[in-house]
Amino acid sequence: MILKYDVIVIGGGHAGCEAACASANMGAKTCLVTMDMNKIAQMSCNPAIGGIAKGQIVREIDALGGQMGLVTDATSIQFRMLNVGKGPAVWSPRAQCDRGKFIWEWRKRIDETENLDVWQDQADELIIEPIPGSHSASVRAIGVRTIWGTEIYANSIVVTAGTFLNGLMHIGRKMVAGGRIAEPAVPHFTESITQHGVVAARMKTGTPVRIDKRSVHFGELEEQPGEARPYQFSYMNKGGALKQLPCWTVNTNAEVHEILKSGLADSPLYNGQIQSIGPRYCPSIETKLVTFPDRDKHPLFLEPEGEDTNEMYLNGFSSSLPMDVQIEALKKIPAFRDIKVYRPGYAIEYDFFDPTQLNHSLESKIVDGLFMAGQVNGTTGYEEAGGQGILAGINAALKAGCAGSDTDSANRQFILHRDEAYIGVLIDDLVTKGVDEPYRMFTSRAEYRILLRQDDADARLTEKAYQLGIAKKERYDWWMEKKQAIEEIESFCKNFAIKPRLINSALEALGTTPLQFGCKLIDLVNRPQLNLKNLSEVIPSLKEVLNHPSNRQEEIAEAAEIRMKYKGYIDRERLVADKMHRLENIRIKGKFNYEELQGLSTECRQKLQKIQPETLAQASRIPGVSPSDINVLLVLMGR
Repeated sequence: MILKYDVIVIGGGHAGCEAACASANMGAKTCLVTMDMNKIAQMSCNPAIGGIAKGQIVREIDALGGQMGLVTDATSIQFRMLNVGKGPAVWSPRAQCDRGKFIWEWRKRIDETENLDVWQDQADELIIEPIPGSHSASVRAIGVRTIWGTEIYANSIVVTAGTFLNGLMHIGRKMVAGGRIAEPAVPHFTESITQHGVVAARMKTGTPVRIDKRSVHFGELEEQPGEARPYQFSYMNKGGALKQLPCWTVNTNAEVHEILKSGLADSPLYNGQIQSIGPRYCPSIETKLVTFPDRDKHPLFLEPEGEDTNEMYLNGFSSSLPMDVQIEALKKIPAFRDIKVYRPGYAIEYDFFDPTQLNHSLESKIVDGLFMAGQVNGTTGYEEAGGQGILAGINAALKAGCAGSDTDSANRQFILHRDEAYIGVLIDDLVTKGVDEPYRMFTSRAEYRILLRQDDADARLTEKAYQLGIAKKERYDWWMEKKQAIEEIESFCKNFAIKPRLINSALEALGTTPLQFGCKLIDLVNRPQLNLKNLSEVIPSLKEVLNHPSNRQEEIAEAAEIRMKYKGYIDRERLVADKMHRLENIRIKGKFNYEELQGLSTECRQKLQKIQPETLAQASRIPGVSPSDINVLLVLMGR
């Protein structure tokens, strides 16, 4: 059987779903190939979306017209805004979700997306053809052959295979091939790609035990409620109405640690069974014991899997120890003394591909028309996968020549820079620096954090997405309405005069210094003790300005207030970013044979020759390339 499309997306995880929807929404006839239609966007590990820096990525996906924020809002059972005690540059939204409803909400959105078909099958081989007379990639990806012999052809192929490529699961000394518990591995697909010069390696990740909540003594746990304020991820505000549930916290103890240590000889992490790279920032419980031998306890977080299930997720207890060791250790925690589990934790090894062999569009430098996104690029996390997926889907559609009336779309790329989005930081880190462990996004990875806040992703990205055709008119119109409302608030605060005799008593009641002279309202907004909400209680005309006719008053007021309070920091960071753009505009790809440039250090020549950076700014971010090396290149460019 032969099928033909513009774009094929292989893998129905978070990267694949975003890629497929993005491609289809841009007008590309798209086929999503997945092994199980009933596990679309499966939350293989924690049933939660967002977190530190990850929440910003979800807001960016939403601002671009993606689906993750909308699906999360419709299936959220607890929402929290993290880091609110710090500045807004690091505020990060996070939601606990109903795992089962999350899958079916995604299914619904895929079913409703025009131009998108689903083919349930397993990819077995990438179909390649040579490119005659090419000066870059010598081969082109033109399709995929499945295990059932179906051949699907397209102009662009997006690989988002997650942990399934040669996946191998571990519990103690027992090893079983699989891409996820009870799901088969994909055994040959990696080799059909690497035979053309693409480099692959192995990574490892893990997941914790799943617990039956009926066996838990909740009176001996500390409750962790969600936010009272109805935060949401999506700027389109189409959330659901699921029952909001608490999470719970507890600590391990010395008895737990002793039992876990007794099983280390059978741990695949320490007996030589697993040789691949594991995640530094989400270590297994046994790794915590080895790394921090003096710690007498470690925090655990018990989280619900959904509003209608007894299954619970024990965050912080990722493990590949023998199952009897895991369960015996947990029973030494008083709240878990009668514990029953659905399944133990396990580790999984899988193939990934060197991301430095990708362009910023996430297209391979070696195989033309082949795009990669998600864990196959060496990342970890649903959010990092979704961010890569939407960019890969957009660029795959552009490569296929599908972008509205733009007849030259096949030669276009949609690239996000480091000052435009966390997604831009993520992709630039991957293709410029590569990975030596599963990559996880943090706010500290972004040098322009105050420009990349969670509150203003729509300001940064929605107009770009609308011009591409991925963000629809409803989303664009809402952003323009919100933008106007923010500007009206700012203008009012800049121009409204405040008289001391009318405000001083209120200022003293709010714990701030009374005025000696009159001022503009913005001067009061900028005081740390004051905000638009408490000022509106004493300034009726401000309350009228804040009273937007939609139900988005809090979102609009928060965005306006942050822009006013942090204007100095924002302007200063924008100035730094603009200076860096000068180097971004100096293109160097294809202009040098780096091996012949003796003015550069040996390490620099080797790194530049391998990565072939597009611009001087990208070259400056490569580890091993020094400022003096950049100066040499500037001189050679005649700058």
